[in-house]
Amino acid sequence: MRNKITRREFASSLLLAPLGASVLRTQQINTGTTVGMKAVKIAVPEFKPSTVDAKINQLAKVFNDTLWNDLDFSGNLDLASRSYYPIGNFANPADIHPGDWTKTGVDAAYITYGSVAIPTSGQMRGAFTADLHFTELKSNQSPLQPVRWSGGLDTDEAARFVAHNWANAILENLGFGKGVATTKIAYVSERNGAKEIYVMDYDGYGAFPLTSVRDLALTPAWSPDGEHIAYMAYRGSVTNIEVISRNGGSPVAFPSPVGLNTTPAWSPDGKRIAFASNRDKHSTADGPEVYVASSNGSNMIRLLPRATSNGIDTSPVWNPATGRELAFVSDRSGSQQIYRINDDGTNLRRIIDDGGDAENPSWSPTGNFLAFAWKKSGNSRFDIYLHDLVTGRNTQLTQNAGDNEKPTWSPDGKHIAFESNRTGTLQIYSMLANGSNPQQLTRSGINKAPAWSGYIK
Repeated sequence: MRNKITRREFASSLLLAPLGASVLRTQQINTGTTVGMKAVKIAVPEFKPSTVDAKINQLAKVFNDTLWNDLDFSGNLDLASRSYYPIGNFANPADIHPGDWTKTGVDAAYITYGSVAIPTSGQMRGAFTADLHFTELKSNQSPLQPVRWSGGLDTDEAARFVAHNWANAILENLGFGKGVATTKIAYVSERNGAKEIYVMDYDGYGAFPLTSVRDLALTPAWSPDGEHIAYMAYRGSVTNIEVISRNGGSPVAFPSPVGLNTTPAWSPDGKRIAFASNRDKHSTADGPEVYVASSNGSNMIRLLPRATSNGIDTSPVWNPATGRELAFVSDRSGSQQIYRINDDGTNLRRIIDDGGDAENPSWSPTGNFLAFAWKKSGNSRFDIYLHDLVTGRNTQLTQNAGDNEKPTWSPDGKHIAFESNRTGTLQIYSMLANGSNPQQLTRSGINKAPAWSGYIK
């Protein structure tokens, strides 16, 4: 159950009390999409409670499970099997004998260890607190100095929050860039007869409804700073773009809601939103076209003249690396295909030339790749593909598992979330950007159209 304080209030309650100078190593970070390479092996013995208490025992399990899953999810680490670990409690440096952790079976290069507690006195009294250590076993040195972190509360969310931040600190220290443990995924969930926008942690935990349209709320898109979500809302006869804070509150609608307005996408600087609308068509049956407006809906322009009287241009997405180019879906060639265009309406060119139906383009953070859904000619199912914009090569990421659509990139470029009906109902999944390690994130109701946030402050 979510605590009643806001997530912003919870984040601000995080206390950091260094046991030593906590300084991250400065390294060149490779944030490309080369994933699945288990470059570093790490041991993660369980953090034991420093006192015997049912509450801290519960929170210790939450912390240990979360830390393990965060590190394993990264795609850069090989977690040494606990079945080979030595027996004992490993809370302090004196408890760690490097030879026990580098021997055959464990073969670890690093170890993270420590203890957890709910102090009964002092500044952190009553809050979940963890003493955290990270050691390179070959040198028996600590590239991250020991720290004591508190979640500010004695809740599951506090334990997860500390674990997420420690996992991110380890990954960044090892040179793998920022982890995604504190990122969020927005999506559409159909429960109780209405489609609303929900938000959950990157691993599916803590889902909660963000909107209360009580009809249709679709196509969520995060602002670059992670503070707002744009989406399409259907309220009676009005279909318009709305923007809402990730912490809830009242949504703000685009001005002058004319026609069908949908599939919003923020520019990388957060100043503009691209979307699809049929506001300039002669009939409501005519298909939408791509528009660009300021983030408040002003200064609206149509990106291209219409291809046909009832053709469809939709699903625009910005190149996050340049902010001067978009990809979108159009049926101007017959079937729906993916095109690129400059943000001033010039240099239109088709990306996928091999037929079938291509949709749902999603640009990687580096701007080098497009993930998209493709039902190739002769196939009856959509699968997720990766298009290399440099070489033009298309790589299939999903197969033999129902329809897979709506890919969205994690901000580190190492993961993709998507919707799939592989279990019989639409649910949200994630996978590494090479298609490996698929994980189901939602299970209740019908869930679709995920949108992965950037790094939230």
